[in-house]
Order: sequence, then structure tokens, then C-alpha cells
Amino acid sequence: MGMKRSTSPMGQPYRAADLRRTEMTPMTEVDALAPSPDGVWAHENVVVRHLHGLELDAVRTGTTVQVCHGLTSAEIGERLIPMITAQARHVGLSQREFELVLVGVVRSTISDPVDAWTTYYRNSLRELNSGTADFASVHERAETSIVGSVLDLGSCFGFFPLRLAMKGHSVTATDLSAGTMRLLATVAPRLGVTLDTIVCDAADVPVADSSVDTVTALHLLEHVDAETGSRIMAEALRIARIRVVVAVPYETETTTCHGHVRTFDRAALIELGRSTDARFQTSEHHGGWLVVDKAAAPQLT
Repeated sequence: MGMKRSTSPMGQPYRAADLRRTEMTPMTEVDALAPSPDGVWAHENVVVRHLHGLELDAVRTGTTVQVCHGLTSAEIGERLIPMITAQARHVGLSQREFELVLVGVVRSTISDPVDAWTTYYRNSLRELNSGTADFASVHERAETSIVGSVLDLGSCFGFFPLRLAMKGHSVTATDLSAGTMRLLATVAPRLGVTLDTIVCDAADVPVADSSVDTVTALHLLEHVDAETGSRIMAEALRIARIRVVVAVPYETETTTCHGHVRTFDRAALIELGRSTDARFQTSEHHGGWLVVDKAAAPQLT
């Protein structure tokens, strides 16, 4: 089947960070670095096999999802997200199965687990930084909004923190998934990048008040309910000295295979901004943006 669609029904970009875990979606950790036979990766009800010459194709047989593909090392990166999304619609993948298929495709393409993930990261960063990946425009816009040191909430694979660290920013990536943060900490040195990682709930980050200049939450809030989202915003405002930057997709219905549990529009984003009791601006650029400013005269770190 064709696999060209790379945006949500409302034209928002899909990306690997949509696979994030939150307190709303507790899951058993997947060890993405665990040994596996060459060309085959299996976990729970998902089996992925690498067979030369085949396009990515998924079939559900009972409760088992069988995936075959012939992708090369040059093809594993952010481009996988729209490809797997097409299959998700075709066979009805859950968020969990979506995540397992992605891990399986990466791991079945290159035998060594660290080499496989380093390749995935290199390719993804190249696609994002060159503007060819669907989510590149979001990262570009977010980068123009940050000042000074940054703590990123719900970082997932950590592509945005890596982007900032490569340009000299002091960056901390955070995520509820210990496995994802371990993966980021393993790959970052191989990319020549230094950053910090913290495993934590986005609504309960173990750092001091006003400890960084900017806190970012890029396509995170659609993964949690409104009450949890309010707690995440309060935590972001506690941590940030100067600014909080929020990006959300504008959708009329939730993209469940990516773990979305609520939708946003301009009115909802304005309401969220007003709830902060601080100066804020909203805008639209490949989704909605909320920038909350706490300090007019920054003292950068």
C-alpha cells in the first residue's frame, strides 16, 4: 500500500516524539539495546523481520503483528514515522504496537544495537536539521523562541535537546521513560554531544526553582488530560527563570496511535496562557504555539 501521508488529518507533522510515554500511558519498559538475532526483533505481540527487497508491510494475525521490510541503514530515521503511521491505519496499531514496530525496524536493520540507534539518530538529526523531516519546522520555530539554558519536558528520543546542545546551549532532556533516556545518554557521546538527562514525570521534575532560563514542552500536552497538563504548566513555570515555550498540534480528533488523548485549538491555547497569570503570546506555525514570559530582562546562563 502507499505510504506517502506524513501529516495528521489537520496537516500537523508526525514525528518520533509522538511515541513519548506519560503518566497517562504507563507501559513496561522496552530495552531497545537488548541483544536480538540478526535481522529479527520481537517483543510482546510484535515481530519484525528484515527481508531484502521488501517494502515496509505489516499484517495482523490474531493478536500478533508481523512486520517485514527491506529498509537499508540510510533509510532508518524520522522518515519511518509517516511510513509506520500508514501501516498503523492499515492494521490498526495501538500506541504500544506503533512504538514496538519502530524499535523493531531500527534493530532489525543493523545488527549491533548501539550502531543501529546511532545510525537512526544521525539520520534523524540530518533530516530534521536540513528541513526535510516533517517535524523540522517545529524544531526550527522552537529554537528561535528559546533563550539561554534549556530544560525540555517529554523529550522522548531527544532530537530537540540534541539540536540545541550541538549549537552550544546548556540542555537537559527529561522523559518518564528510563529506557529512552538511557538510549539518549548512550548515543549522545557517539554524536559528539554533551547534555544532561533526567528520568521524571513532566509534572514533577527534580530540579530547583528558576534553575534554567527556558523550559520547552513540544507536542507533549496533547498526550495528557487537562488536569495533568495544568500541573505540567505549573511545573514549567516553576523551573523557568525567563520563558516557557509550548507547541501543540491543532487537531479536530485525537491521533490515538500516537498516544494523543485530547485536542487543541487556538481558543484552548489562549485559555491555557491566561491560566498562567503571566505575559504570553500565541501563534500558529505547523500547529499552535504558546510562549509565556516571566522576566523582561533576562540574566542568561
